[in-house]
Amino acid sequence: MRKLKVKVGDASVSAAFHPGDGPVLVLAHGAGGDMDGPFLVSAAETLASRGIGCLRFNFVYREMGKKAPDRAALLSEAWRAAYAKAAELGGPVWAGGKSMGGRYASMLAADGDIDPPGLVFFGYPLHPPGKPERIRDEHLYGLRIPMLFIQGTGDPFAKPDLLAPVLERLGKRATLHEVEGGDHSFRVRGQPKDDAEAGRRLGDVAASFIRG
Repeated sequence: MRKLKVKVGDASVSAAFHPGDGPVLVLAHGAGGDMDGPFLVSAAETLASRGIGCLRFNFVYREMGKKAPDRAALLSEAWRAAYAKAAELGGPVWAGGKSMGGRYASMLAADGDIDPPGLVFFGYPLHPPGKPERIRDEHLYGLRIPMLFIQGTGDPFAKPDLLAPVLERLGKRATLHEVEGGDHSFRVRGQPKDDAEAGRRLGDVAASFIRG
């Protein structure tokens, strides 16, 4: 694993590259996490063990120790910079992430700002919790690349009955891997909380999808 810096405008953010021998996945963190969360680290290590290079990075707000996410333009700028850095390290370069990180990957791909051969979502945030009327799906339908949705069936950000018609409309472009009873962090009530183990298990799912 190599520690890196990625320049984002006048700032720079931390990144870590786990080398593989084939494609590279840029893996962005969610709104409440950072690049060093145990789930992301274990997922990246597992991907690399399967030959998929992985680049983790911080958004600017997390690099500065802040909790509230940056404005959309700065989140997008950081994503583009990380994607460009990954392209220097190998390729082809896939894009994905946990929750918000994955959603921004899909929006940038839909806008043509990045050009991944596929997307990997670890908990796509289809709607805010308790607000099922605010579906974040329209940009997905213009994408013509494969997408892996790794979703907990108990995720309040993506109720299964609301996600199902989205996946049906996407057709063969979408693949769903469900974590039975899993919440937005893939934790299952009544079972030990082990984010690192979840990262290993679901990183393996992502690696198989990318390899396939």
